[in-house]
Amino acid sequence: MRRPSSHRRVRRAAVTVAVGTLVAATAAYAAPSPGARGIGDPYYPLYGNGGYDVSHYDIAVSYTPSNDRVVGTTTITATATQDLSRFDLDLALPASSVTVDGVAAGFRQGPHELVVTPARPVRNGRPLTVVVQYAGIPSQTSVDGLDPWVRTADGAVAVGEPEIAAWWFPSNDHPRDKATFDIAVTVPTGVEALSNGVLRSKTTSGTTDTWSWRESSPMATYLAFMAVGQFDVRSGTSATGLPWVTAVAANGGAEGRYAAADLARSPEVVDWHAKQWGPYPFDVTGGVAPAADFGFALENQTRPVYTRGFWSSGSNIYVVVHELAHQWYGDSVSVTNWKDIWLNEGFATFAEWRWSETHGEGTAQQLLRASYDGIPAGDSFWTLPIGNPGAHREFSGAVYTRGAMTLQALRNRVGDPAFFQIMREWARQHAYVNGQVSQFISLAEQLSGQDLDGFFQAWLYAPKKPAPTSANGLADRSKVDPAAVPSKRLIDAVTAAETTARTGAETGRRS
Repeated sequence: MRRPSSHRRVRRAAVTVAVGTLVAATAAYAAPSPGARGIGDPYYPLYGNGGYDVSHYDIAVSYTPSNDRVVGTTTITATATQDLSRFDLDLALPASSVTVDGVAAGFRQGPHELVVTPARPVRNGRPLTVVVQYAGIPSQTSVDGLDPWVRTADGAVAVGEPEIAAWWFPSNDHPRDKATFDIAVTVPTGVEALSNGVLRSKTTSGTTDTWSWRESSPMATYLAFMAVGQFDVRSGTSATGLPWVTAVAANGGAEGRYAAADLARSPEVVDWHAKQWGPYPFDVTGGVAPAADFGFALENQTRPVYTRGFWSSGSNIYVVVHELAHQWYGDSVSVTNWKDIWLNEGFATFAEWRWSETHGEGTAQQLLRASYDGIPAGDSFWTLPIGNPGAHREFSGAVYTRGAMTLQALRNRVGDPAFFQIMREWARQHAYVNGQVSQFISLAEQLSGQDLDGFFQAWLYAPKKPAPTSANGLADRSKVDPAAVPSKRLIDAVTAAETTARTGAETGRRS
């Protein structure tokens, strides 16, 4: 028998090493897997999607008012957060084609999900560009009985919370994945098309006009909107240099005239908010009041959209104060999960109380006392834990009013200097990202130097009326000044109109 030569032994060793290296490499690069069907919201497990992070949406839609048809092409720029074999987008309108990095991708579509399979897997950390073409009639598109699209006599409004995006563009539809936006809306010549941010251009081609808008700060998908119809559009620059754009339906009647007067005060309201909470977080402001009664106002980033019914009885500056407060609390600082909604609605309602206080219409303390004394301990109002209200109950009235009461009680507990520092620092620390109730509690304790666990347990989580103690910020048992009551009635009317509409809309919400 001839022994193997030393050369052959070396070759065999090399082959063994190579095989071992291949096995190790295979283990290191596990097979790509599908992105999660939901982003992980504890209330709504299928909201949003996993596996990628969006940085920008480039939305180009054509809208025909006569038949309510949307034809769109949306380009999504994102980064994979895992090795992806496929991923989901939220889209209710029928898609006709999808490409990933310029290559045709496979796709299938359910009632709300567009499942995309790239021609090649996308590696973790790699950028990806997804282009989706789609078309449909949003007002005839329903998902689990929900259709947030608002059609008007001369156009439509894409406005809703927590869902509207899927009815006009594909997205990762959850506040946790914020992105910048370019939105171009093509409409028949002479029809106006409003959206978020700065108007970059308005161009005419044949019988159509294209309005191109850009929102350069990160924005949650539900805050993106478009409003199409006949509007009186006005624009200008405030005394502090802030550009503004307002639009009121041309056929708004008396409601439209009141709305136009109040929306014209948007720059004034923004300047007032900035003195309370810190610099305005965006580069333009304004508001839109379409020719429709859809029952609520929504804090669409840079340009809230209002049902004109808010002006059915005359001027109503409080709804403008509320929605513009959301530009800080809700838009710039967005919720991490929908259970954190107190950070939006309680804060914006307190801003109304603070406006009342600084404009001589009843102090926030008087409004706290009026609400606390006026709602009996046995009322169901007190049973909702607003720090974790539960699925489908995020827009209950207690989240608004008890939420504002909590902040005024906190103000009483820690004093004005610490309280306003907490509010401003919250807006600063979480600007353009997300926040949770637990983080706000930690910040309040840090800046006040107090242990506030019992306070927040009583106000946010205990299903009962907080005891009237100094620890709960309720030591002052002074009677309510009658001068506060008209302001309270006005604020309650605004809140009731908003919460009733939103709560009603929530009955068809996806779970």
